[in-house]
Amino acid sequence: MGFTFDPGPVKGETGIEGVYLDFNYGVRIVVPEGDYRVRFYDMDTGNVVYDAAISNMMATSTKKYYVRFRVELWKGDERILNHEMDLKGQNVHFKYPIGTLGDMIAWFPYADEFRQKHGCNLYCTMHENMAEIFAPSYPDIHFLKPDDERPDFYATYYMGLFANEENACYQPIDHRLTGLQKCIPIMLGLEDVEVRPRLKLPSERIIKEPYVCVAVQTTSYAKYWNNPTGWDETVDYLKKKGYRVLCIDKYRSLTCSDIVKNMPEGAEDFTGDKPLQERIDLLAHADFFIGLSSGLSWLAWAVGIPVVMIAGFTYPYEEFHTPYRVINYHVCTGCWNDVNLKYDLDDFFTCPRFKDTPRRYECSRFITSDHVCRTIDRLMEDNFLTGGTEGREV
Repeated sequence: MGFTFDPGPVKGETGIEGVYLDFNYGVRIVVPEGDYRVRFYDMDTGNVVYDAAISNMMATSTKKYYVRFRVELWKGDERILNHEMDLKGQNVHFKYPIGTLGDMIAWFPYADEFRQKHGCNLYCTMHENMAEIFAPSYPDIHFLKPDDERPDFYATYYMGLFANEENACYQPIDHRLTGLQKCIPIMLGLEDVEVRPRLKLPSERIIKEPYVCVAVQTTSYAKYWNNPTGWDETVDYLKKKGYRVLCIDKYRSLTCSDIVKNMPEGAEDFTGDKPLQERIDLLAHADFFIGLSSGLSWLAWAVGIPVVMIAGFTYPYEEFHTPYRVINYHVCTGCWNDVNLKYDLDDFFTCPRFKDTPRRYECSRFITSDHVCRTIDRLMEDNFLTGGTEGREV
């Protein structure tokens, strides 16, 4: 998940000596020694979710995602505290994982939805490279780096992917059933609709000729387009339509064990460890983008250009909606979204159903360049695109 759960000590003052309360890891209450009893209510469902005697200890809810809690504390027969969680005007913290691009693009838009709904002072901890592209468009959110000094928070919520049977306390519905983006609004008590982030887009075009951006590298072997001739044939097809084809991956070539994944032979080399804003500026004037179920596809979607996504290990609801999704249902598909399987994120070569068999990675091996090229034709027709000069050399 890219982060650890470290909510720190409970500091929220209640006005009662020795009693402290916050919502930084679910609801948490600390009480001194004595004849105390605590009850937690879910105000939206009307359920009592915790009711127990307590003395000289901390009580906490099992649910760590957003729940509108009410806390009662009794001393003997007297109720001495009745606190309804209210985020208005409070310092609230969202903690995001480090080292991910697509997840952040998918999840961040709901931060501002949450801030507006509750009227809270929202702080978001994330990697600096992500804060740089979001901060100009979200002036009402406070951005923090992981090591920054921070104020005391009334509530904290942890953004991540949590398999339900293992971590039901962090997410109300298994992310494999909701898709990557919609698991977050469900976690935050928001409407589960697709929301696109706001980004700073360039006004000037960098490249004058018609061009298409592609990205072929990714973080798991199952995510690759494992048809050995697919990318080269697709790039040749785009060039015949007069397009310049720019490969914008971070790496020109990646070695996976004894397998090398290279940039397509006919693409122009725009690879490199570049600031994300440079990628945004380049994508903004591309006619469209072709990629995988990976971060740069999410970035292209956020920019607002059409996206051809080539992916078989996920079902289409896992990613943002694109009418140009390329998937082959004649072979094994959707292992990522199968709640009966264990998808091992630590194994780069994982193939949950057919690893070490002749059928491994068939989800993408059997996606043909013909399928992709026909999808390109449909995209161009839908968006009134004509490409460039027929057969132009680049």
